[in-house]
Amino acid sequence: MRHELYSALHAPQLKGSLSHYQKASYVVFPGFCDVHVHFREPGFSYKETIATGSRAAAHGGYTTVCAMPNLNPVPDSREHLQQELQLIQDQAVVRVLPYGAISVDEKGEELADLAGMKEAFAFSDDGHGVQSREMMKRAMLEAAHLGKVIAAHCEDNSLLHGGVIHDGCYAREHNVPGICNESEWGPIARDMELVRETGCAYHVCHVSTKESVEIIRRAKAEGLNVSCETAPHYLTLDDSMLRDHGDWKMNPPLRDRADREALIEGLLDGTIDMIATDHAPHSAQEKAKGLAGSPFGIVGLETAFPVLYTELVLKGILPLEKLISLLTTGPRERFGIGDDPDSFSIWDLQAVETIDPESFLSMGRSTPFRGKEVHGICLATVYRGRLVYERN
Repeated sequence: MRHELYSALHAPQLKGSLSHYQKASYVVFPGFCDVHVHFREPGFSYKETIATGSRAAAHGGYTTVCAMPNLNPVPDSREHLQQELQLIQDQAVVRVLPYGAISVDEKGEELADLAGMKEAFAFSDDGHGVQSREMMKRAMLEAAHLGKVIAAHCEDNSLLHGGVIHDGCYAREHNVPGICNESEWGPIARDMELVRETGCAYHVCHVSTKESVEIIRRAKAEGLNVSCETAPHYLTLDDSMLRDHGDWKMNPPLRDRADREALIEGLLDGTIDMIATDHAPHSAQEKAKGLAGSPFGIVGLETAFPVLYTELVLKGILPLEKLISLLTTGPRERFGIGDDPDSFSIWDLQAVETIDPESFLSMGRSTPFRGKEVHGICLATVYRGRLVYERN
């Protein structure tokens, strides 16, 4: 996997119509890969479509994204998956790989037809934790047989108690019901036992707590076949920064500073394998109901690299080469996703702009980074030799 950083002045990819980008101050990156996005089709096209979501991905420098199955119909059978695959074929401007659901209708009661969904990238019930140990074990055994990864949304419903944000300082000060760390790390600990029993390739979605990082670190030291991701917002924000607005409501919630610091340590020591956005658009009306009434989820494809570059690389926390690896080789190698040939993005890392959701290509506008000044602008993205995004 090629993951060097290229000066645009000498990059061999820049020819023909792209030759005007050959300046020493521009950088060419391999196409980014995000294993956790929500494109909302079929079923919820008022929030996002394959077309708008994939264009947003291109705007952010992504050439491969993996779409979660909380759709209508849920891709829990070959027939249902084919509906999503047809939309992808008709609309996507970058590579979109669909997940199949673990359980029928993501209800956790009946195993989905995993064997029938050979074209599924991996299996997940994202948005819903698999509550039953026996159900998760059955899913792991079947996935192991099929050579597929289980990507788990780890959440114990019995510990939620109506929580909407982290059970921390903001929740206590504003009398808002909180979500405890154990609701995440408890299911991870359970699933590590099942990985030992089944040998399944297991991936933890959107890790947010220090306890989760430590459990995964120990599992890797033991040699278990596990991996995990975290998201840009968990690495750069914490619950002391919360505002009573839907832009700040996501699941898992923003945790406290100690959790954020543990996530950064996990990036540096290799416990965390990749960064994924959990891009989850909703309508403006849905997200206008504050922390209490808004649905969980923010958008992230178009802000991920500038935010991470500004907050982690420029502040000396993370080397640029490491960040690019977390956005490219980490997800591709873990999930067996090949390179996208002749696919790359061109960036002006010296440019500074203020994040304005009205400039997004996604239909979603909800982001806690609204108004933030960031370094790094994507000038163009090429997917398999075709220009799929160019900045006006």
